[in-house]
Amino acid sequence: MSKNWLITGAGRGFGREFTRAAAQRGDRVAATARDPKVLADLVDEFGDHVVPLSLDVTDREQAFAVVEQATAALGRIDVVVNNAGYGLFGTIEEITPEQLREQLEVNLFGVLHVTQAVLPVLREQGSGHIVQISSVGGVAAFPNLGGYHASKWGVEALSESLAQEVAQFGIKVTLVEPGPFGTEWAGPSAVHAAPLPQYDPLRAASAEQSKHMPPSMVGSPAAAAAALLTVVDSEQPPLRVLFGTLPTKIVPGVYQARLAAWDEWKSIAIAANG
Repeated sequence: MSKNWLITGAGRGFGREFTRAAAQRGDRVAATARDPKVLADLVDEFGDHVVPLSLDVTDREQAFAVVEQATAALGRIDVVVNNAGYGLFGTIEEITPEQLREQLEVNLFGVLHVTQAVLPVLREQGSGHIVQISSVGGVAAFPNLGGYHASKWGVEALSESLAQEVAQFGIKVTLVEPGPFGTEWAGPSAVHAAPLPQYDPLRAASAEQSKHMPPSMVGSPAAAAAALLTVVDSEQPPLRVLFGTLPTKIVPGVYQARLAAWDEWKSIAIAANG
């Protein structure tokens, strides 16, 4: 059966490819962007299979209005993809409170607004699938991205609780955790804090490391879209799924290191119990 989608941040990157993949197979998509004009070519290509809607996810009232518009246009919503977001680059000392607040407003509160707006619709239906586009940076943390990690770790926690709360209503939740992909995330979409020279060696080391990343480790957004179709078509979709080769190499080591540290300090943990 065809599905009806609501996808945020559909104007570029993952959101655009998700919209294209769904429409190509005959699904209908309420595709949102701050400026829906950027979706005109998708509407030209797929006709009424793509419904363009204007949405700034930081505007809570607009998020609720868009869900109403999408429901009216599509009749029901089967899949919600919270994709809108961007990356904030800068060390913890460099980023400003205003930059961090804006990062959280878009990446975390934007997810909250859309999720809360759509939940009554999905509960009434007794079904639905909420897909949160997180990141390998929602599982691991790296230098110069602390503000971004804070937003994605927040999405991870919010969504894990959400999954337990809404399972009783027949609603599924999946966190998609991509690694590096050929999108504009680190390019025009990114925000950079004013650099402090003390951190220049750290940035230089990271840039040098990136130079040696094999091209095969940078994923194709179109392939990610095909993978997402498989996830949403699954009878039992995962709570978490990594997208891309690099996360499958990074994440096991991250968890192994955490388990080892917790085990090493287990006696102290027990002693702290009193």
